[in-house]
Amino acid sequence: MPQKLLVLRDCGVIDPQDVDSYLARGGFEALRRVQSGMTQTQIIDEVKRSGLRGRGGGGFPTGLKWEQTARSPGEKKYIICNASEGEVGAFKDRYILEGDPFTLIEGMAIAGYAVGASGGFIYLRSEYAYLLGLLVSAINQVTQKGLLGIGGHSFGIELRLGTGGYVCGEETAMMESLEGRRGEPRVRPPFPPGQGLLGFPTLINNVETLMNIPWIVANGGDRFSEMGTPESKGTKVFSLSGDVERPGVYELEMGSSLREVVEELALARNVKMVQVGGASGRIVPPGKMDVLLSYETVLGPGPIIVFNRSRDVVDIMCRTMEFFAEECCGKCAPCREGTQAMVETLARIADGKGVRKDLKALEKLSSAMMLTSSCGLGQAAPFPIVDSLRYFGHEYEAHISA
Repeated sequence: MPQKLLVLRDCGVIDPQDVDSYLARGGFEALRRVQSGMTQTQIIDEVKRSGLRGRGGGGFPTGLKWEQTARSPGEKKYIICNASEGEVGAFKDRYILEGDPFTLIEGMAIAGYAVGASGGFIYLRSEYAYLLGLLVSAINQVTQKGLLGIGGHSFGIELRLGTGGYVCGEETAMMESLEGRRGEPRVRPPFPPGQGLLGFPTLINNVETLMNIPWIVANGGDRFSEMGTPESKGTKVFSLSGDVERPGVYELEMGSSLREVVEELALARNVKMVQVGGASGRIVPPGKMDVLLSYETVLGPGPIIVFNRSRDVVDIMCRTMEFFAEECCGKCAPCREGTQAMVETLARIADGKGVRKDLKALEKLSSAMMLTSSCGLGQAAPFPIVDSLRYFGHEYEAHISA
C-alpha cells in the first residue's frame, strides 16, 4: 500500500538543524509566493478551496476558522500551534517536529499574515522538552534570514512548554495554560477566533494542519482538493502502534482502507480490535476493518492502536478509563464523577466481582457523560466503552459472576 507524502515529504530528507537544506528543497517557495503579492483574502480563499480540515481530531474547516479570525476586530491577534500531543498512541507530531521544523514555521508565517496575527506561539507538550533546542535554532535561523516578515507585516514565533495535562490539548484549556492559569476548558462562546488568548482574536491549529499550508499555497487549493474523499480532502498522518510488526508514522490519502493500513502497512496478525483516534477513539472489530479512514466514517487525531486476540477487552477498557480519571481536570461533575465511577465498575468486573446490572450502568453513565460533560474529554471518554460493549459484550459477561 503506497504512502502519499505531503506533510512528511521532507522528513528524513532535509537536515532539521540547517535551514539551507530546506531552502535547497524549495523551502519557503510558498512564502515567497505570498510575498510577491497575494492578499490575505486570496490566501484564505486558497485554503478554503483546498477543503483542508483541522487534523487535531475535530475536523473543523481550516479556511473558515482563518476567515473568522481575520474578520474579528482587535488591536492584536495571535496564532497558536497546538503541539500538545497528549493522546494515547500519538507520536506523529513529534516525528514531524524532529524531522522538519521549517515547514511548520513557514505554515505559521503564512497563517499569521493571512489572519493579521502579530505573533505566534508553539505550545509544546512537556514530554517533548528535548525538542526545545532544535525548535529555537530553527526559528532563529529563519528569523536571521529575514523570512518571517511579509511586506510591512512582522511576525514572531515563541515557544511555550506545556504543563503536562492531557486536557491542555483542548484549545481553550491551552489558552488558560498559556495565560498562566490551571489548564481547564473555558465556557464557549466566545470562541477563540473572536476572543481567545488574553482576550484577543486567536487562531489555533495543530502541527499537521499547519504543515499542509505551504503545499496548498505553492500548488493551489484545487490540487489539494483532488485528493481524498468528498468531505475529507488531502492526506492524513497516522501513528501506528500496538500488536503490529511495523509500528511507525505513515501518511496516506484520505479514504484509505483501515484493513490495508493495519494488515499491509503495519503487518498486524490475529487482530481482535483496532482503536482509531487514541484512548477516546472508536473501537473497530475485524469484521468492520474495511471502513475507510475519513471524517465521514472514523478518523480522529491520528493514532491507530492494534490489539491482538491475546488481549482482554475489559482490562484494556479499565486501564483506558483510569487514564481519563487521572487526566480529568475536575471542572465538571459528569466527567469528574463519571470517570471515577467507570473505573470502579470496570475494576469490579475485571476482578470477577461484577454483576449484570453493571453493564447497564456503564451504558447509562456513558450516555450521561456524552450529553452533559463540558468539554471533549468527558464527551468522548465513553466512546470505547460503548463500542466495546457493543462488539465484545460476551467478554464482559464472561467476567460477571451473577
